[in-house]
Amino acid sequence: MTHHVILGAGPAGVIAAETIRKHAPRDTITVIGDENEAPYSRMAIPYLLIGKVGEEGTHLRHTPDHFERLNIRVLRGVRARVLDSAKRTLELSDGRTIGFDKLLIATGSSPATPPIPGIQGPGVHSCWTLADARAIARLAQPGAKVLQMGAGFIGCIIMEALQQRGVELSVVEMGDRMVPRMMGPTAGGMIKAWCQTKGVKVFTGTRVEAIERGAAGAPGLQGKIEEVVGIGQSAMPTGPMRVRLSSGESLEADLVISATGVKPNIGFLENSGVRCLVGVLTDETLQTNVPGIYAAGDCAEAFDKVSGKTIVSAIQPNAAEQARVAALNMVGRKTELKGVTQINVLDTLGLISSSFGNWEGLPGGQGVELTDQAGHKHLSLQFKDDLLVGCNSVGWTEHVGVMRGLVEGQVHLGEWKDRLLADPTRLMDAYLANAQGQGHWSGAADDRRR
Repeated sequence: MTHHVILGAGPAGVIAAETIRKHAPRDTITVIGDENEAPYSRMAIPYLLIGKVGEEGTHLRHTPDHFERLNIRVLRGVRARVLDSAKRTLELSDGRTIGFDKLLIATGSSPATPPIPGIQGPGVHSCWTLADARAIARLAQPGAKVLQMGAGFIGCIIMEALQQRGVELSVVEMGDRMVPRMMGPTAGGMIKAWCQTKGVKVFTGTRVEAIERGAAGAPGLQGKIEEVVGIGQSAMPTGPMRVRLSSGESLEADLVISATGVKPNIGFLENSGVRCLVGVLTDETLQTNVPGIYAAGDCAEAFDKVSGKTIVSAIQPNAAEQARVAALNMVGRKTELKGVTQINVLDTLGLISSSFGNWEGLPGGQGVELTDQAGHKHLSLQFKDDLLVGCNSVGWTEHVGVMRGLVEGQVHLGEWKDRLLADPTRLMDAYLANAQGQGHWSGAADDRRR
């Protein structure tokens, strides 16, 4: 009987455990989560902040004895400290050592905290855990002055929730535009302009240089405040903070939210023998360089057939599919990952934008853009030979399924590439003319039903 150990109790860990149980009913399964919470989805936290769901609504499974009924053991509040891949053991943070036959590393990612003076003090939070959400809900009351660092994908989702709570919101982004890793200059600039029309102050090309508490600049006062209230995410500020920006401006804030990106939780793998680049490097079966050890989700670096390179794509659809493929291989059912989805669809205060594949274009490729600034609409298509390899869109909701189908399906467009260069709005026509004959039909199903 095989003992499967799954590190991580997020979507990847839960789906993997359930998949293993389905195909190996007698095997032993242990899931290890580092929070003292029932397994939950981080993507539901913004909905918790605006009151659309309660905490139970963030849980991945809603039956209290779900894991017990499946005979899946769940350890909470512990994490892996050391992996000995030769001995097939894990040393945990509570001092225990646990052995395994097969291991799935699904440890996810954590917020990347920039080295800013004052960022570790009270009143500064990430929006990553349920504990963070509880602290933010206490401070983000109507009329509160909130400054958010970061306007990437996660930052824009958080921003939506904050605005609906009635706060006075300012957003500071180091990049020259909003969502710089998802959108080109025109698209990112349009999203910024849209947010400003909704009452959000947006500072791009700007850094937070310091977060000060009490009488700004008073010698030694910062240390005294931290000594009294304590440093950490649970501490409450004693009054408004002063946030100094690289532009020379200074903003008052009752709450500062750090949403400056995430990094894979892979530090415990040092000297383990498991090869890591940006994330845990895997093959097409999600197995690492060590037989019997797999990785999935935000911490996994998998091969993407569209871009031709290994990437970490930290979105939940990838986590779910990678977990399924890894779990099947862990129980001896050979399965290969078809690819890594490079897709982001974002709702920023009511403005829908999307990004697929190599939206920046490829060397030697061609591209076309169509922009309607007044209508808040933008479409950018990038080609390599007769393939659509990437795209950006703002306000073009009718073609999202088609764009995904063409990019991920690697549909050869033939003469339709030149037609799209002349008129990029003819995406549906191009898809219908080419995809069916090449066996790519389902990608545009949502569009066809509109």
